[in-house]
Amino acid sequence: MVLDLPPAAPGSGAPAHDAVLDNPAWSSLSGHHAHLATGNDLVLRFPEDVSPFVGIRSFAVPEVWDAILDVFGHGAEVGISHAEPELPAGWHEVFRIPGVQLVQTDRLHARPDEEAVELGAQDVPEMLDLVARTRPGPFLPRTHLLGRYVGIRRDGRLAAMAGERLHPAGWTEISAVAVDPAHRRQGLASRLVLDVAFGIQQRGDRALLHASASNTGAIEAYEKLGFSLRRRVSFGAVRTP
Repeated sequence: MVLDLPPAAPGSGAPAHDAVLDNPAWSSLSGHHAHLATGNDLVLRFPEDVSPFVGIRSFAVPEVWDAILDVFGHGAEVGISHAEPELPAGWHEVFRIPGVQLVQTDRLHARPDEEAVELGAQDVPEMLDLVARTRPGPFLPRTHLLGRYVGIRRDGRLAAMAGERLHPAGWTEISAVAVDPAHRRQGLASRLVLDVAFGIQQRGDRALLHASASNTGAIEAYEKLGFSLRRRVSFGAVRTP
């Protein structure tokens, strides 16, 4: 597990103080992805077949717990990320996974990949199959609506994929980085991350990534590409009373 990752080095180009990155789900759901959002003034959610991420404006507002109940109802599992609030009586933590948030630096040299093909609705069955075998994180039947997804095929089969998930203002998250076990150690993941990052930068956004703190191999690979640790985060879920 990652316990003592260093902060971004001076001059690395890693912007450490962009506040939207402290609450990326809320920024995404109240901004770029507002057309997919449902909820109220304090809590926003994606459709269940798009993403489990939930946007919480602030846990400092006492009414937020009633607002969550208003959106999800009783006995529901609610995703909580980038925060570890003290739960009121009757609420229960389902799970919590330590993670890290990485942001692009001036060492990231994004570029398009000539072999990458854009993926869409017609590719969802293959995308879901690859995700089921590699488990890069939540990917559902309509997750592809969140942004641009690309893949590389081998012998007609989807061998690797990556795409865009949360869009906090001025940023885009790279996610669903997955490679078929039969095609690993060929640099496919790195190539697709750079391709997705290139598209992000062409729009004027900056790229970020999240990873499980225990996935030290992926973190090291992302750092070699030019990403740097911004902060430690947590991903989890709570059950409403």
